[in-house]
Amino acid sequence: MATINLPPGFQYDQVQFYKKRVPPRTQPTPLGALAKLAGSFTGTGFNTIFRPNSGPPPLGTTFPNPVSPTPPVFPSDNVLELNLTKETVTFSQPLSAVPNRGFGSQNDIFLNGVPYVQAVNDVTNMETGSADGNATGIHFETGLWMNIPATNNSPVLGDSLVRMASIPHGTTINAQCLAPTSTFQGPPQISPVSLKPFGVGNIHSKIELNSLNVQDSTTPRLPQDLSKFNAAGTITQDILDDPNTVLRNSIKGQNITQTIVFTVSTDPPLQEFGGGTANIAFLLGNPGATAPNSNAFQMKATFWIETVGYSLTVPVFKPGQAPMEISAPESLSGQPRPVFLVSPPYEITSPKKINVTSTQIQYSQVVFMNFDGITWPHVSVSTLIPSTPVPVPDSVWS
Repeated sequence: MATINLPPGFQYDQVQFYKKRVPPRTQPTPLGALAKLAGSFTGTGFNTIFRPNSGPPPLGTTFPNPVSPTPPVFPSDNVLELNLTKETVTFSQPLSAVPNRGFGSQNDIFLNGVPYVQAVNDVTNMETGSADGNATGIHFETGLWMNIPATNNSPVLGDSLVRMASIPHGTTINAQCLAPTSTFQGPPQISPVSLKPFGVGNIHSKIELNSLNVQDSTTPRLPQDLSKFNAAGTITQDILDDPNTVLRNSIKGQNITQTIVFTVSTDPPLQEFGGGTANIAFLLGNPGATAPNSNAFQMKATFWIETVGYSLTVPVFKPGQAPMEISAPESLSGQPRPVFLVSPPYEITSPKKINVTSTQIQYSQVVFMNFDGITWPHVSVSTLIPSTPVPVPDSVWS
């Protein structure tokens, strides 16, 4: 499990230089929607990436079935890699009150947020077509989620959220959005996302590739032969047409009572927003060149923070017993289930049903990468549940 911890006692605040006339310690700034990002979450998902393919052989990627034309001639100048994934995301305790100083008539503001670390493993099993293979790390990310209070002068902007992150390939992101102002009842409405690449600057001119055909086993794709995955339902034509299908399948049959949704982007939707990406020299290629190795120039990610209701059956219990760990009922999708820590405040003489809730996080992220004059979508989706048992609150027993 990926972990992150602040040093004991660490808390952001204003530095007090004088003992006299000391103002009271700054109260922690509200976290807003980020208050739900606490502890560690684990889950499963799907990752897709078109990556450059050099050539001719022996350079570049080796395929079980030869591809035509010979790399690096288009469309063999890229490889579509598909990963069934398992991941963990761990959030540390909040930072409290991070001061940002305003200039002129702009007041100071205090931010609050949570550092996080994310680790994603490929668990694609070529023999079974399922997500039960040996784990191989494919993504590691450290970053911060911050809640930024509204400003009335410079800039004029409402409450906002920002995600700041770094990845080992050599890309950093800064992505902002307006903070969600409310929750809505029920499950999320998850829009489709496309894997089809397009010419740089021409998003409406999609390029058709055989690697997006689940039946084609001679295309530059890993895995090439998707027959076992198609039979298992883990990589189907519907999923290649719209990877967000994985998210919708994951919540089939769930009792999602509330959803908070927000979308952060490095391409600011409002001119008042900041944000952007930065890449190392290898990704950018030669200065001023039009042929980068893989320029990750834009990222957009939607997060759904869901409250899921479950019905648990509590067995006979006597006060003084150790707390019980009870798993949520199995879902229609077969997704991992949260475990609840149950400690009734009174004796249970016969099995008793209780209703409980747990936080679930879903996300769909698209990173747009440029090489060979084409923009390639790199789509990652996942559904995450708490990694450790969720304590059942006392109010359940009232």
